[in-house]
Amino acid sequence: MGISPETLIFIRDFVIFLSIYFTVALSLNFESGYAGVPNFGKVFAVAGGAFVVGAIPGRIVVWLFDIGAGRDYITDNTAVVTDVNRILMTNPATSLAIFFITLAVAGVIGAALGLLSCYPAIRLREDYLAMTLLAMGEGIQVIGYNYEPIVKGSIGVLVPDTFAWAGDQRYAMIAIFIVSVCIALFLYVERTVRSPLGRTLKAIRDNEDVAKSLGKDVTSMRLKAIIVAATIASIIGALDAFKAGGVISTSYPRTSWTFWPWVIVILGGAGNNVGVLAGTFIFTALRRFIDYYKGYLGPFLPFNVVWLDQLLLGMMLILVQMYRPEGLVHEKPTPTLGMDRLKEFITQRKKQSMPAKT
Repeated sequence: MGISPETLIFIRDFVIFLSIYFTVALSLNFESGYAGVPNFGKVFAVAGGAFVVGAIPGRIVVWLFDIGAGRDYITDNTAVVTDVNRILMTNPATSLAIFFITLAVAGVIGAALGLLSCYPAIRLREDYLAMTLLAMGEGIQVIGYNYEPIVKGSIGVLVPDTFAWAGDQRYAMIAIFIVSVCIALFLYVERTVRSPLGRTLKAIRDNEDVAKSLGKDVTSMRLKAIIVAATIASIIGALDAFKAGGVISTSYPRTSWTFWPWVIVILGGAGNNVGVLAGTFIFTALRRFIDYYKGYLGPFLPFNVVWLDQLLLGMMLILVQMYRPEGLVHEKPTPTLGMDRLKEFITQRKKQSMPAKT
């Protein structure tokens, strides 16, 4: 007995949603859980990456193939992007080149936004830094909403379909590429936090004064953490925009792209990437389940079903903070030598300290 098409669609959407939110939460965990930077403006980098997709790849194709004669990319967006998609549909190599070039540009823009967001306030105390980052996150939505040349303000723009060549398998190909990029970013973060840089960030998080006394440049390390996290978040924002097929500034509110990642990190366990994965899985399962079956749940609730996921996640967050503040998965130590080599070293020291038999 095969799997029904509805089940396959559910699994595909679940995997895409899980991958995107896991990587955003992973970037937040890198700067907050490991470096102790309270970034309440996570949406700043995510929206920046999405705006790159709304503003740049379509214009590149128009320039390469000279198809925008007498038309403005923003004003005539629907007609221009339709012509762009006709070209991309028959040019898989060009489509993938545009896709990866856009991701690279989004990463560079994300790094620049990370530097811009924290450089003026990186030396401030954590609460003032948090307020500055929060203001930056609010500011980018205001800019996108009011400055039409980016993504046409409150109306939004269509973006080139770089997977149009895949035909009916478009969403399957998008899922494969999103999952692949997210796995690559996860491996990069996991390797980084186990490196000397990662251990230094944890030392700064635990006791800034001790790290300074050991000669560590606390400001520079935190700056690096924010830039790396912003780069990752911006790439994910670009992937989300490619998946959606359009960009509108109101699709990137602080609730979805700052508050929910914080819920995931707190729920799963800060300073632990496996915990973040567990938190993301719970978050995604709850939201996707309610989204797909809200028609059946509605008659049994005394309120609108659209509020159910927020109420349940809020209650879960309160319970975790009350009874398991460290999250579902404890943070594990990352010894410099590795656990196996450390145990071997301890065993050798014990043998050396034992008195010789006469």
